[in-house]
Amino acid sequence: MSAYRRFFTRLKANAPRAFWRPARALATALFTPVRFGLATGHALSSLRNAAQAADGAPLPWYTYPAIDFLAPRRFDGCNVLEFGGGQSTLWWAQRAAFVMTIEEDEGWARRLRARVSANVDLRHVPIAPDSLERIRALISAAPTQKFDVVVIDGHLRQELVELAFDCLAPRGALLFDNSEGYGFYEETRARSCRRIDFFGFAPGVSLRHCTSLAFVNDCFLLDPAIPIPSPERA
Repeated sequence: MSAYRRFFTRLKANAPRAFWRPARALATALFTPVRFGLATGHALSSLRNAAQAADGAPLPWYTYPAIDFLAPRRFDGCNVLEFGGGQSTLWWAQRAAFVMTIEEDEGWARRLRARVSANVDLRHVPIAPDSLERIRALISAAPTQKFDVVVIDGHLRQELVELAFDCLAPRGALLFDNSEGYGFYEETRARSCRRIDFFGFAPGVSLRHCTSLAFVNDCFLLDPAIPIPSPERA
């Protein structure tokens, strides 16, 4: 039991109800945002302008509900395709067998290339009239053309939806960040797929947004044999 809970357990046992209830309510209102910022790494991410956990480990710049959904799942042997790289590339590289990342910013790609591990194939494709054709050519030459996870979190988001579904393995998952925009709703509504929306705060961001998961037929991330994480006790 945390010091916070021990204190209010003793307070509840020894103080009048008229005192401990408003004291607990006030403490919860003041302490919870601070605790959230420290426990999730949101405060650290804000200060460093990079998505990080409380211990400094990289996090994808998705919403926390999406991160919490993905974190306990196993990606051993999985192939991941990212449109837009960053901290998420480092996060996926620690979990998946192979990560192919396509980044439009040359300077950012150069900085990221110095940090990625050997299981990452990082390619720079600038925004141009032939961007989609170049991306298709790179994927055609990759070790695999079907990916268990496809992430759209960079340039040409709406334009890449069709390509992303084409590259998706039969039980794969498409992750689309900032899915409240970029026409993602219209794109998925018009397709034979299902969607789960993870709405909330993201590392180092003050406004809530949405990260969505879309899939066709079945999805390996929704296997009921995956354990439900234990509630936070700290």
